[in-house]
Amino acid sequence: MEPTEVRQRKPPTTKDVGELQKLSTKPPSEPRLKHGIPMQILRSLLLITWADCCIMVICVTQLIGCPLYLINRYYYYSYMAYTKQCFGLVLSSVTQWISPTLFRVSGDASVRGQIHLSKDGLLETRFPERLVMISNHQVYTDWVYLWWVAYTNQMHGRIFIILKESLKYIPIVGTGMMFYGFIFMARKWLSDKPRLRHRLNKLKTVYTGSNSARPQYDPMWLLIFPEGTNLSINTKRRSDIWGEKQGLPSFKHVILPRSTGLFFCLQQLRGTVDWVYDCTIAYEGPPKGSYPDKYFTLRSTYLQGRPPTSVNMHWRRFQISKIPLDDQKEFEKWLTARWAEKDQLMDQYFETGRFPTELAGSIKADHAVDGQQAAALAGYVESCGSLHHWSELGLIFVVLVSVAVLCKFVTSWM
Repeated sequence: MEPTEVRQRKPPTTKDVGELQKLSTKPPSEPRLKHGIPMQILRSLLLITWADCCIMVICVTQLIGCPLYLINRYYYYSYMAYTKQCFGLVLSSVTQWISPTLFRVSGDASVRGQIHLSKDGLLETRFPERLVMISNHQVYTDWVYLWWVAYTNQMHGRIFIILKESLKYIPIVGTGMMFYGFIFMARKWLSDKPRLRHRLNKLKTVYTGSNSARPQYDPMWLLIFPEGTNLSINTKRRSDIWGEKQGLPSFKHVILPRSTGLFFCLQQLRGTVDWVYDCTIAYEGPPKGSYPDKYFTLRSTYLQGRPPTSVNMHWRRFQISKIPLDDQKEFEKWLTARWAEKDQLMDQYFETGRFPTELAGSIKADHAVDGQQAAALAGYVESCGSLHHWSELGLIFVVLVSVAVLCKFVTSWM
């Protein structure tokens, strides 16, 4: 089911975007708690009530659509993409209302013409419908923010994430993620490999009726964190020890990537996907030399009112046909070299407060406020992480309301 067209909201006011921009230009300092214990409890209750309500509605909607699997696989996967799209809207709305933050997005010349400001002053990306996305893993909210990027490309219903296996046992949410086709890994390659092959085969299966740019394949964004875990003192130490044994370099701001899973994914998807999109992500706020996981947990971000001052992303892309996929050792060298470049990007970010950009003058910002105009001319998109309009949330309840109306109509004639 394709994303529906929604009404545009008015462009953000100078107060909306400008206040976040002012915060993001202040010298980095340790983030402070905005809410005390009573307010955290109230925010928790409101968040749980809203999120749980929406999640339950989405889960029931998924169950209603299950019979489609036996009728038509294309309709089934399109329907589940619709429910995934709904969950993306929930995530974006919670982030917008509970922990608003500024996104500052840049890139190199390889993504020129693909990063813009929309008419209502939000980030708009024009990435392909099929790609593999890789990123460094700073904190647990990375995947939430990257899902919002998928929303800016109308791909929030077609994102697939590789996750650790324990997450599928979360009540209700875990079941929902299995319906979404997310790939769960036990970090034991002998058992993970056949499972991963099975899921990747589904992502390159021909389904009649697809509207993708490649007519035989459904749209797909496959998100992989090659580091395997988020950055922290303990994971960095273990990474350095492992790297020393393998004769690999030690980085300052990122963990050494593991090549096996990504290598296998790219081999399996080769010929059906053209590009690897690479995001380097950094959070403004923590003092230099500290790790963001200490400050930006799910609790601090959504309950304590301590979101990042800004989420900074640097994008680039690599053509899969030019990546060495015939020899894993060569691929490991290629991937390690890309992570060395990430470490340099992060180094520059901590020195200047900005990622480098090659997009100066290429970003359309006709409807932007003054601060956004200046950022666009410098090669950055600065945007609040929000929905285009609150009415989009109505999409979550469409199926249940329709079923209820149908049942009422049927019973009234019985």
